[in-house]
Amino acid sequence: MEFRFDPPEEAFRQEVRAFLKEDLPSDEAEENSEEQWQSSRRFIKKLAARKWLAMAWPVEYGGLSAPHWRQLVYNEEMAYHRAPIGLNQMGVLWVGPAIMLYGSEEQKRRYLPAICSGDEIWCTLYSEPQAGSDMANIQTRAVADGDDYVIDGSKVFVTLAHRAEFGWLIARTDPEAPKHKGLSTFIVDMKAPGITIIPMHNLAGVHSFNQVFLDNVRIPKENLVGVENRGWYQVAVALDFERSGVALPAHARRNLEELTEYVKEARDRGLTDRELAVVRRKLADMAVEIEVGRMLAYRIVSLQSRGIIPNYEASASKLYGTEMMRRFFDAGLSILGLYGQLKRDSRWSRVQGRWERGYLASLGGTVGGGTSEIQRNVIAIRGLGLPRG
Repeated sequence: MEFRFDPPEEAFRQEVRAFLKEDLPSDEAEENSEEQWQSSRRFIKKLAARKWLAMAWPVEYGGLSAPHWRQLVYNEEMAYHRAPIGLNQMGVLWVGPAIMLYGSEEQKRRYLPAICSGDEIWCTLYSEPQAGSDMANIQTRAVADGDDYVIDGSKVFVTLAHRAEFGWLIARTDPEAPKHKGLSTFIVDMKAPGITIIPMHNLAGVHSFNQVFLDNVRIPKENLVGVENRGWYQVAVALDFERSGVALPAHARRNLEELTEYVKEARDRGLTDRELAVVRRKLADMAVEIEVGRMLAYRIVSLQSRGIIPNYEASASKLYGTEMMRRFFDAGLSILGLYGQLKRDSRWSRVQGRWERGYLASLGGTVGGGTSEIQRNVIAIRGLGLPRG
């Protein structure tokens, strides 16, 4: 097996690195501040000018029809260099592909180019107070009324709802049908009358989540995506897109390199050989885990490059990647000791204070996009052929 990229992909990797060296914004702005938001949008527009945001998409929708391996190189470099592209990820990674698969030609022409250009940001309206992992328990209603649907209900943990122009919504259209068969997907204008957005702060004290209330929200019938009452299956495919990616191992690799440099310097500050031996084993374990995560992500791209939509493979990558990040940051905090708990604005913080924030963020990673328990069920049923419990 050849574990090298082809020359065109390697050349592209160097092109991306040169671009980032010149144009990557600093990360000094306060997280989720207006300054950071505007800086990120400017950076997204620079990427869009190169048609890099969704380069594997067809040319007619704003992409470059680039090979999936080239898209992976781009994703890997962006994550490794901590490029601020998260605000555009929902549209690129799963909303756009779902519209490509299930949307009408009018929807494709209207929404896909705007995602590729970075002009329109999307959020995902899935989870509800009583329907997180149990997506079939969705209670938000969409009732046909003339040329419209009327939406009533609420959604929670909606990332970027306060920033997004559009939302990708799942709602119940047939309350009499079996749970999985009465759901539909819609495109929702997040500025529509009747939408109320309430901020939710995460463990790190950052406002990225929101609760969204939909009270008598009218959307035109042409905003239905695909066939009515087939939304469960469309969301299942969109979740497979969401769960695959190389960002986590690439991000971890950068952090590991910085932590390793810190440990090398620590020897000069009095660590004993016994202490360093323990640390060396932890760092070696981290390196192995990161490489396993990277190979799982590469497998996803191998499938996509052959026209196969990953299913349980995406769940395996998501499960391993998010749980690896929890183990990774936990091990890093044990190496840094009390210094690792300090925010980056403390004069005593180490490694730019990234481990405090990274550890807190990693806790939610095993929940968002489907909990670890859900991923194990998918792997068992769809991957191993085991019966449902």
